[in-house]
Amino acid sequence: MNGGETVQETAVPGAGDSARVRARELEANLALVRSRIAAAERAAGRPAGSVRLVVITKTHPARDVRILSSLGVTDVGENRLQEAAPKVESCSDLELTWHFVGQLQTNKVRQVVEWAGYVHSVDRSRLVDALSAAAVRAGRDQPGRELGCLIQVNLDPDPGRGGVDPDGVPSLADAVAGAPGLRLDGVMAVAPLRGPYAGNAAAAFDRVADIASRMHEAHPTANMVSAGMSADLEEAVAAGATHVRIGSAVLGVRKPLG
Repeated sequence: MNGGETVQETAVPGAGDSARVRARELEANLALVRSRIAAAERAAGRPAGSVRLVVITKTHPARDVRILSSLGVTDVGENRLQEAAPKVESCSDLELTWHFVGQLQTNKVRQVVEWAGYVHSVDRSRLVDALSAAAVRAGRDQPGRELGCLIQVNLDPDPGRGGVDPDGVPSLADAVAGAPGLRLDGVMAVAPLRGPYAGNAAAAFDRVADIASRMHEAHPTANMVSAGMSADLEEAVAAGATHVRIGSAVLGVRKPLG
């Protein structure tokens, strides 16, 4: 929270009783998640504040983002372009870093490049080429303006879950590192539902940490590890995650969009 303050009733313009109830709910949920992260850092012998929280706001309205911002959240994630774009625009007055975490089609990259600070789901060379071309057109090939890219690693035998096989990470990382307008920042992964790591998030994230370490050896500035969600953030932090992507533990469960 900002300076330890609680959320103010003015966090949402024109807030009524329901908005104040929602603000208190998000404040309490956020405090619990921050407490879990802090406890996981201590258990892993890591410095306080070494893990960054990215709140995934998919299917939740912009007014929730405004409340989160008032509570000190600075990193927000989306995985559906059609939902993210209007939400980003409506929150353009807030100091936020937006993360795109969903699977991305090459013909949709221009919109993402306009507002995203990071794309966590880079998983094929065609996407690298498309992102780079769009970034250059947007003037993001200037120092300090590059689009941050993470290679999504797939440890699940189901290719539909997105990501590249671990053996394909080095060449894809080289492609991102050499692409104008892009900056190679690290790796992203989701705990698999099938295969040898199914049901064992700790082992899966240890494997991701090994992949990240090898990438870091080849690309020393690529030090982000985006791993861990509401159910498994502790295992991710223990394995060295630098960013955890938390949705339902902060915002609650909402009906999926149609």
